[in-house]
Formats: sequence, C-alpha cells, structure tokens
Amino acid sequence: MEPRNNTKFSKFLLLGLSEELELQPLIFGLFLSMYLITVFGNLLIILAISSDTHLHTPMYFFLANLSFVDISFTSTTVPKMLWNIQTQSQVITYEGCITQMYFYILFAELDDFLLAVMAYDRYVAICHPLHYTVIMNPWLCGCLVLVSWVISATYALLHSLMVLRLSFCSDLEIYHFFCETKQLVQLACYDTFLNNTVLCFGAVIIGGGPLTGILYSYSKIVSSICGISSARGKYKAFSTCVSHLSIVSLFYFSGLGVYLSSAATHSSHSSATGSVMYTVVTPMLNPFIYSLRNKDIKRALKSPCEMTRIK
Repeated sequence: MEPRNNTKFSKFLLLGLSEELELQPLIFGLFLSMYLITVFGNLLIILAISSDTHLHTPMYFFLANLSFVDISFTSTTVPKMLWNIQTQSQVITYEGCITQMYFYILFAELDDFLLAVMAYDRYVAICHPLHYTVIMNPWLCGCLVLVSWVISATYALLHSLMVLRLSFCSDLEIYHFFCETKQLVQLACYDTFLNNTVLCFGAVIIGGGPLTGILYSYSKIVSSICGISSARGKYKAFSTCVSHLSIVSLFYFSGLGVYLSSAATHSSHSSATGSVMYTVVTPMLNPFIYSLRNKDIKRALKSPCEMTRIK
C-alpha cells in the first residue's frame, strides 16, 4: 500500500474494549467508578501525608509522589475513553493521540522508577537502619525523584518523536481504549524496524533496569531479615515491605501478563482488556493497600475526622 503523509489524516479511531452498544453503559459506569475511586483515594493519601508531620519521611515522600503519578497515569487514558462512550464517538485527533501516548509512557515509566526508588528506601531502612537518616537525606530523595522524571520524560519524548516520523495508511483504527505505542507503530505504512528496535531495547533497559533494582534490593532485604534472631523482629521488618511488594507484584505481573497474552494470541482485543489491570485497577488499589496495612496512614486519615467531631 502506498504510504501517505501523516499530516493528511487528522484523526484516529479508538475502538475501545468492545464495539457492542449494549455494553457501553456498563463499561462507562464501571470505568467512571474506578476512576473516581482512584482519584479520591490517591488524593486522600497525598493530603494525609502532607498534613501529618509524622509522615514527612522518605518513605511517605515517595508514596505521595507515587499517588500523584497514579492519578496522572489514569487521567491520561480514562477521561478520553469516558468522553468517547458518552458522545458515542471513537475519534481522537492526531495531535491528541501523540500527546496521550507521550503522557502515558511518561507516567508508566515514572511508576516503574518510583517503585524501584521505594524498594531502595526499604533496603536502606532494613539493611542499614543506623545510617538511614544520613543516607536518605532530603537532597538525595529529591534527586532520586527528579532523575526519575528526567529519564521518563526523555524516554517518552523519544518514542513520540519516533512515531511522528511515521506515515500512516488509510486504516487508522486502533483496537484499544487509548493510543498505545505498539498499536500506532503497527498502523504505519513505513519501515518500522527502527521503532520496533527502540521499543524492544526500551522494554529491556528502561523497564528491566528498575525491576533489576527492585529484585536486588529485596534479595538483600530477605538476607538481612533472615539474619534477625527474633520472630517478632523478622515480622516487624517484613511488615514494612508488604504494601510495597503487593503494589510491585500487581504492576509487574499484570504488565507481564498483558505482554505474554498478546504475544501468544496476537490479539489486540485481549491486550486492550488485559491492560486495564495495570492502567486502571492497580492505581485504584494502591491507596487501599497502603491505608489498610499501614497504621501511620490510618492515624493520619482519622485525625481530621476526630478534629471535626471535637469542633
């Protein structure tokens, strides 16, 4: 097929999770509920941490950043999906699609890096408790978050520029509920070898790097916990990692599941359905995981309620 200049086409069609009209109200209600829970739940975590001076520590500083990123991550994809269902339109402009792809990659990678930074924080807290406040000083914490932003923004920009160089054919239907990079590359009427190479290397280096850091940190943590003599000491040390481990497992296993299922079935629909897990469900569950298992967060959330009763 003859490649055409991409500027001639001003829009793509997001086909969503299902094209069956009778399912649209159900999908709309479900995703609206999950989106509102995600936004309000993560906002509560941010407000609790910012309002309670006892939570002004590195661990909660990173958690507040993660909550902000989760709100942004979900807001990149879900509102547009809800708007399309409500207006019964599948259209997204070319510029809107590239913009959505950029911010999707940015916040997905930020999630990745922040989870690795939080694993390093737990490693220092458990393996080097006496030097924790010296090592995890405010300057280092700020630098770790800043470097995460810079790398993620650069990586997202690289992919956006790589897609901008492509020419697209007349078939501009995206079998997804957002502009996913791989889907866009598949629509191109152009040699996509370079794009696919960057996608593969990016997945290995940018995706695998933080995961390697997390696995290394937890190998050291497990080794350190095994060296603790008392059962109570082991439980106390491990309990500080449970929430983070739960989120890491949800994020990586759901992402890996989507990748393996789409590779095995070559189905865009199964990939779109599976991606709901790490783009919507995981950010929604994060506040529950941290608030239900964390006494400090529970106390911070109860404090405003108690003050209101007193007044």
